[in-house]
Amino acid sequence: MVEVLVSVVIGYLLGSVPVAVLAARAHGVDPRDVGDRNPGYWNVKEQLGRWAGVPVFAGDTLKGALAALAGLLVGGGHTAAFGVVSGASVAPVYLAVAAAMAGHAWPLFAGFRGGRCVLTFAGGVAVICPPAFGLAVAALTLAALATRSFAAGARLAVFGVPLLQLLFMPAELVAATGGLMCLIGLRFGQAALAGRRRSPHR
Repeated sequence: MVEVLVSVVIGYLLGSVPVAVLAARAHGVDPRDVGDRNPGYWNVKEQLGRWAGVPVFAGDTLKGALAALAGLLVGGGHTAAFGVVSGASVAPVYLAVAAAMAGHAWPLFAGFRGGRCVLTFAGGVAVICPPAFGLAVAALTLAALATRSFAAGARLAVFGVPLLQLLFMPAELVAATGGLMCLIGLRFGQAALAGRRRSPHR
């Protein structure tokens, strides 16, 4: 229980670092007040340009990876073939990533107004199942080149992660990844509801 609690606290605090808000404010903008009001990579890139979005992309991904690594360390560092998390490390790692995603979505350090967790999820997956992450990045790249749309490639990669994980992990752990993805769905749903409330035409 101590390992789980430590993992959750570390994950939430890491996730709560408002990378997009800090990066955008360096340019005099609060991403929560412009564009789609999402404090994440895509909104910062759309409002301020690709280079302004780079630290957000890296920082939000790193939050998930660092949280997962903290959980792995606290949980004893158990991994199987290809570096896949296993054994007693599974629960601390998954809960650390879930906490980081929750911190990103409802950040302690930014008034609980956060983003949609996609990159934080991706960073966590990179530690949970490195080969599935690598294959997802390859799928993203190929799809983005084929469709000329990074967004389309990203959607394919994210939704493809559980299927790719089945090649390396048991189904019950893949189901846990599905649970992490539900947090993303929850944030998108909340954002959609907030957008309807703001729109005078709905």
